[in-house]
Amino acid sequence: MSKSPTTKSRALGKVTLSDVAAHAGVAPMTASRAINQPELVSALLRERVDKAVQELGYVPNRAARALASAQSKVIVVLVPSLSNAVFTAVLAGIQDALDPCNYQILIGNTRYSDAEEEKLLATYMQSNPDGILLSGLTHSPRVQQMLATSRVPVVSMMDLSSEPGAMSVGFSQEEAGYTMTRYLIDKGRKRIGYMAAQLDERTLKRGDGYRRAMEEAGLFDPALELMCPDPSTIALGAELLGRMLSNMPGLDAIFCCNDDLAHGAIFQCQRRGIKVPEQLAICGFNDLPASAWMKPSVTTIGTPRYQTGFEAANLLLASIRGNEIPARRIDLGFTLVTRESA
Repeated sequence: MSKSPTTKSRALGKVTLSDVAAHAGVAPMTASRAINQPELVSALLRERVDKAVQELGYVPNRAARALASAQSKVIVVLVPSLSNAVFTAVLAGIQDALDPCNYQILIGNTRYSDAEEEKLLATYMQSNPDGILLSGLTHSPRVQQMLATSRVPVVSMMDLSSEPGAMSVGFSQEEAGYTMTRYLIDKGRKRIGYMAAQLDERTLKRGDGYRRAMEEAGLFDPALELMCPDPSTIALGAELLGRMLSNMPGLDAIFCCNDDLAHGAIFQCQRRGIKVPEQLAICGFNDLPASAWMKPSVTTIGTPRYQTGFEAANLLLASIRGNEIPARRIDLGFTLVTRESA
């Protein structure tokens, strides 16, 4: 007895698209369309083909599909952290935007390292991605060269580019830092410290905004800044507050570059019997969920993290499809969230 094509291919350990089509009782072209462009076939056909895929354990040949369609259906996403709640929200927005379009996401964690970003991008470019989503605007010369020579659409997230033709989605980090500092000044605070960790480009731009507001008010003193390159944690916030109180007498407010540091600083104040905000106002950045439930609750800057990922992915899709793009620079803004701590 001769074996069917499906039986033969499965015996060899590889299920083909033709096997799926035969199992579903449709033409190979229809099976391909149901898998790669499901919106073009009826729900009934999609269900039949999906069932065949599941029953046969079919895995699409992405390389062959890319050659046939000139698209890989792969999007590369590079973020500096997979544990930071800011970037998990960004990734959630990206996934929600891309999932209905049948794109696969290659996620890379650069760990705030240029060398790691270079290595990840060089590896992921071998998959011939249709587009790339990057965190921030500052990249090493090698990364810039790879992006320029690839001719792949790129969207930057979390900040706004001033480069002609560049696509970016986010908000002005510097303006947000300025707004928070100006708020503290308007509340009558004069010895306002800036506590920063990690020192990535976004943290540095928030510091630029802090400095601008302090200079305008005639209050700037470089001795009021504590810039620490260590990874940001709640424990580090508590430690840094101790340093600031020892080295910066007369502080009446601290602008922390993120909410983790602000939480740690408030805990340290509680241990030392320092009243917040009566003796020392403390504010953060990013409005993490816990900030609303701290005692006192944290004054902070609300940032559009999920929306940044969602809008950046949609902007990238529009570019990949050749659609008209009304705005290549999408400013989602930020919100000053005033609570009990400042």
